[in-house]
Amino acid sequence: MDENVNFLKELDNKLWTSADKLRSNLDAAVYKHIVLGLVFLKYVSDAFEERRKELLGQFKDPDNEYYLGEDEELEAEELEIRDYYTEKNVFWIPALARWGTLQSCAKLPSGTEITIKNGKIDTYKMVSVGRLLDDAMEAIEKDNPKLKGVLTKDYARLQLESGKLGELIDLVSTIPFIHENMKAKDILGHVYEYFLGQFASAEGKKGGQYYTPKSIVTLIVEMLEPFQGRVYDPACGSGGFFVQSERFVEEHGGRIGQLSIYGQESNPTTWRLACMNMVIRGMDFDFGKESADTFSRDQHPDLRANYIMTNPPFNMKEWGGEQLKDDKRWKYGIPPSSNANFAWMQHMIYHLAPNGSMALLLANGSMSSNTNNEGEIRRSIIEADLVECMVALPGQLFTNTQIPACIWFLTRSKEAYNGSRARKGEVLFIDAHDLGYMKDRVLRDFDHEKDILRIANTFHAWKKGEGYEDVAGFCKSVTVDEIRKHGHVLTPGRYVGAAAQEDDGEPFSEKMERLTLQLSEQFARSRKLEEKIKENLKRIGYEL
Repeated sequence: MDENVNFLKELDNKLWTSADKLRSNLDAAVYKHIVLGLVFLKYVSDAFEERRKELLGQFKDPDNEYYLGEDEELEAEELEIRDYYTEKNVFWIPALARWGTLQSCAKLPSGTEITIKNGKIDTYKMVSVGRLLDDAMEAIEKDNPKLKGVLTKDYARLQLESGKLGELIDLVSTIPFIHENMKAKDILGHVYEYFLGQFASAEGKKGGQYYTPKSIVTLIVEMLEPFQGRVYDPACGSGGFFVQSERFVEEHGGRIGQLSIYGQESNPTTWRLACMNMVIRGMDFDFGKESADTFSRDQHPDLRANYIMTNPPFNMKEWGGEQLKDDKRWKYGIPPSSNANFAWMQHMIYHLAPNGSMALLLANGSMSSNTNNEGEIRRSIIEADLVECMVALPGQLFTNTQIPACIWFLTRSKEAYNGSRARKGEVLFIDAHDLGYMKDRVLRDFDHEKDILRIANTFHAWKKGEGYEDVAGFCKSVTVDEIRKHGHVLTPGRYVGAAAQEDDGEPFSEKMERLTLQLSEQFARSRKLEEKIKENLKRIGYEL
């Protein structure tokens, strides 16, 4: 396992460092689609070539039913039969779009005529590397209806230097898909996920529009346990919740296909990114016919999902609320047109199956705000006994915002716990703001064992009524009656209290004497520093 981890870390560092050097003047938000489009193209092309090698071995094997003898021309023709590939769920890759062709053609000067025999293209006139990639993507979409409108076809328009694109193609070519203990699909999935995270960091605030930190995604999936049924994300970004859900199923002995995946995304380029993310992993999905606004053009109006999870834009101001005041989704109150937080929440509740559960990431203000009808909506949702658990997160988990965040866990039925104790009329509060560790100077992360499983196991123990205990400063089970007394505020810190402090054995009087002495010394150093600063300012003509 350690060997695999080291292999992936070395691969990550090499690829990102090299790719970032080639970025030139392009914004990370734009460059992301160039790189990940090439990663996807390399993946499907390599899968095609693997199948091609497999067929060639069968054609040359006298003991195989596909044996063709020594007729090389016949072999070449048979290798171009599309059904041989599609029957194994391998995308058909036209000759122009095969990676070897692209890599060699990228080095040719403009105006060169390319002849491809086996792939049945007589000639192709080279204009630029960008145009070549666009034509390759167009050809793949034409031959694979499932990919229609999904692939990036903006390489020529972005006018990235042909030399830089050629170098990027060579870089992507170095991804080693053959590894002793790992499948090619897993390696590509890891690279894709890593690049998404790196681009989110590079983009800063805008990066969070399509990327939720893996630790938060993992935490939500571990708590919801989406093992079988319909999974929905109404603001799916690049599809991270779906990837982690399928991973959860596989880790617990299930198989791909137990989950039906539904998503929606308003940004067209991010929508394509999500589609490619699913295709890379061989996951069936329904993201609607196109990118669309969730509130005004719901792509799944009749869906009732077993699990819903999302990380929408926090405190979204312009969401079209003025035009949707009479919408049937607002069962618990009309959300303010200046903030979409409770519009997202009610949209999700509307799409929740009778025994379904959901998780929603929101800014901390959602737990206590009473402005613009938000307090009334929150009160109505609490009184309907939909709130199951509230988790307060630590700061610095997100690449795009320092706004403190929380996770709302809601459910239609608190009694659907396989015969275990019903939690009707109760809410679990978890204060996790002290958990995690600083992975660098800017970002915090969760440790899987110490943090993620601690929170998730606490939640499951509470649901089952087995082995759960309130822990001061961390978790507490609270009745709706008590929440009423607090004005329907859902901030965990208000309920869990403070953690017990260990007695260090030092008498109070001695401790105060020591601390006041330290403070006196610090004040003295502060005065000296102040005098030094004044002296330096005076030297350059700025006397205080």
